[in-house]
Amino acid sequence: MDGQAVTSSPYPSAGPHPAQLGAPNAGSAPDAGHEAVPDEISDGTLLGGRVIYRQFRHGYRTGLEPVLMAALTPARNGERVIEAGCGAGAGLLCLTERIPGLAGVGVEIDPGTAALASANFAANGRSRLTAIEEDILASALPERLGALGATRFDHALANPPWWRPDATPSSETRRDQARRRRPDTIPAWVSALARLLKPKGSLTLALPAELLAPALAACEAHGIGSVEIIPLWPEAGKEARLTLLRGRLDGRAGSRMLAGLTLHLPGGEFTTDAQAVLREGHGLYQASFRTTARTASASAVAPQIASATSERDESVGR
Repeated sequence: MDGQAVTSSPYPSAGPHPAQLGAPNAGSAPDAGHEAVPDEISDGTLLGGRVIYRQFRHGYRTGLEPVLMAALTPARNGERVIEAGCGAGAGLLCLTERIPGLAGVGVEIDPGTAALASANFAANGRSRLTAIEEDILASALPERLGALGATRFDHALANPPWWRPDATPSSETRRDQARRRRPDTIPAWVSALARLLKPKGSLTLALPAELLAPALAACEAHGIGSVEIIPLWPEAGKEARLTLLRGRLDGRAGSRMLAGLTLHLPGGEFTTDAQAVLREGHGLYQASFRTTARTASASAVAPQIASATSERDESVGR
């Protein structure tokens, strides 16, 4: 089957995921009873088959988050992007499928996963993407990025570890490392990424709703303003447990809550807007970030699904 990335989910689907991905793992608990085969790899695809994607069969599995972050990142042709905790490269692959003229660096602490991200970049012909094995908080990171000629970035994105520090450990080291946060994870990651941004550069995060407050506080403390919050509704009328957050370094406008994206219909199928992002690779709320207006309007209420084709055509002409 196309793309066997399955995680436990607070947003279950009645059928196959339209992006050929699993559902988000924001509320999943570590699976303490499974012994992984460390190097067993599954073959799959992203974005309806347009992106080749291989990942470890056991341990941490890619969910919705990197695809959604890629859709929200307001990148344009010729810019440079960094992703912290990039895993096997899903976020950068999806972003460069929509905006092919980008250069990017994925930072991944696990050596096997970083190597897999590099292989995925090569398999998709992404010669301007690089994966490095490093901790996003490491003091050596700026020097390593400098060796790549990449000291500052136009955009940064991250899906930081979410599990509570006191959650039951997973028997799979790779999964536990990818998901378990420390008490200071959110402010530390926001601080590290803010230091790597160019003036007015954007930061995009995927977070469970319970971590939204510390994330907003960290953004304010480290100069990330003009923050937009995008709730991800599992179904109309149900609580959003997963959110996207996007802000701008040195942004001066106040924060605002956008209408968000409803993922499922009552029967469990994905909504038309969700499929446009997850399967067709369209951008999400691209226009709202490029205007200084903060007044409510019809365009600010709708999910603002941007055609991937029109965005590629626009960026090539810039």
